[in-house]
Amino acid sequence: MPSYRPESVGKAVQVALSEILHTETRDPGLAEVTITAVKMSRDLRTARVYVSAMSDSGARTRVLERLMGAMSFLRRALAQRVQLRHVPELVFAWDDTITQGSHIEQLLNSLNT
Repeated sequence: MPSYRPESVGKAVQVALSEILHTETRDPGLAEVTITAVKMSRDLRTARVYVSAMSDSGARTRVLERLMGAMSFLRRALAQRVQLRHVPELVFAWDDTITQGSHIEQLLNSLNT
């Protein structure tokens, strides 16, 4: 029987982290970060957080470094918002779906003209 708990906890973590990034962080570089998805492990101890930002291509490493630097703050704030026995370890990964979508759109537009 499949468990839907990792999915529901992942959604709660996504909402909480989005609020934390946009309201509580002092780093202006993190204000432009969008959390696109959160995938929780089965035991709810690890959260793979997929992020994206609408800026230049070099922003990927800067954003991931800033997120790693703010890891302890994010976990502490997450513990206050989401009631879990263990605060999940956050693993950040870049989400390329926005850039891939815009590339596909450009290709389709070039075919139409």
